[in-house]
Amino acid sequence: MQRRRLGSSGVVVTDICMGTMTFGQQCDEKLSHEMCDRAWDAGIDFFDAAEVYPVPPTAEKFGLTETIFGRWLSSKPRDAVIVATKVTGPGHGWFTPPVRHGRTSLDRRQIIRACEDSLQRLGTDYIDLYQTHWPDHGMPYEEVLGTLTELRDQGKVRVVGASNETCWGMMKACWTADSAGLDRYETVQNNFSLINRRCESELAQVCRREGISLLPYSPLGGGVLTGKYQDGAPEGARFTAYLKEGNERQKQMAERFVNSRTLETTRRLTEIADSIGVTVTALAVAWSRQHDFVASTIIGATSLEQLDESLAAKDLILDDETMARIDKIDFEIPTPMTEDGLRRL
Repeated sequence: MQRRRLGSSGVVVTDICMGTMTFGQQCDEKLSHEMCDRAWDAGIDFFDAAEVYPVPPTAEKFGLTETIFGRWLSSKPRDAVIVATKVTGPGHGWFTPPVRHGRTSLDRRQIIRACEDSLQRLGTDYIDLYQTHWPDHGMPYEEVLGTLTELRDQGKVRVVGASNETCWGMMKACWTADSAGLDRYETVQNNFSLINRRCESELAQVCRREGISLLPYSPLGGGVLTGKYQDGAPEGARFTAYLKEGNERQKQMAERFVNSRTLETTRRLTEIADSIGVTVTALAVAWSRQHDFVASTIIGATSLEQLDESLAAKDLILDDETMARIDKIDFEIPTPMTEDGLRRL
């Protein structure tokens, strides 16, 4: 496993990150800690959480993932683990932030309160990477970045980043930080996978030119690239739950991820994986790691067996021929998560 720097910061992480959004929902505390141990034993030192986890978000379980992960964190030397978490922000229709928390914007009060609560749940006095989970383009970036800089000055945060941010938002944040002398976003955590390659266009240029690291989440396309949706919607799967019980935005998300184009892409990728003797899961994670603008690819799982499949990619390097075969699929089925195949920037 390789190690890479987050942006231009002093924080260096393993190029695979353990995601925790299933902790407290699909995974109980015992299994969650076993997953952390398995990732740790494989050499991973980078773990990503969020105050709104587990997913799907509910008011009752808000913050539970951080609490579960925090109890595992207490068993390790704190300086040896790189901890990332997020302040929620608006949610943008994907979920309704719990009213009792009031975290519906990224103003100074909400960011500070969210950070203090995360520190308490995690049982630590600092967060290595603190990220805005969803952008709040109605708030001045001076206030957002100013508050994050304040938290860094206080020693509560080492590095700041964004998630689910647009190219415009990243460039606006860079300009604001440079103009006002505030901390820059060193990372951006966006959806990036073999069924959603949009980051390779404009966002990749932002990352390269501005020295920002991409932290891809959902490298398995929400589980689609494991092949588990090839024969229908399996019980217990995230998008099955979204289709049955989710809000309108969650149902739309499920339909974007699971459609005829993504399933055909998965079928063809499985043929490539079989031909080189790996699982399509390992192929997808390895492909994500092999981008110059990516610092660390975030994996997740609901079982140790699933986690082991992703961990099999930790030393896997895809050769040029395999990468070309993968690109041919993208040429023939561009951006399968959109109906018309157009790249959405």
